[in-house]
Amino acid sequence: MSGDNGMKTRGQIELTDLIEVDRLIHEPARAAIMAVLIGVESADFKFLLEMTQLTKGNLSVHAKKLQEAGYILIKKSFQNNYPHTEYRLTKEGRAAFQAYIQKLKWLTEAVTK
Repeated sequence: MSGDNGMKTRGQIELTDLIEVDRLIHEPARAAIMAVLIGVESADFKFLLEMTQLTKGNLSVHAKKLQEAGYILIKKSFQNNYPHTEYRLTKEGRAAFQAYIQKLKWLTEAVTK
């Protein structure tokens, strides 16, 4: 039986529950980007690079995928004649990441008890 959140109670987990997580976020590099951005108002490229330990190319590619999904905003500008890229979660991105974390918590509890 499902609860108010549409999830099954413990003991009702099925293999399909494991694949119902947001696959876009579930990729480790994108999960890392989202995890950093959930804790800050915005982050620049250098900060995200340091926090996620991704390569420049991987960070750019995965951030672009999150932007295309509407999960993050990417703002490119110049500061003192140097390129500056700023990233922030959208409302949709924040809600999607919070739902992703809740799903992982539920799955973890379901399979460990």
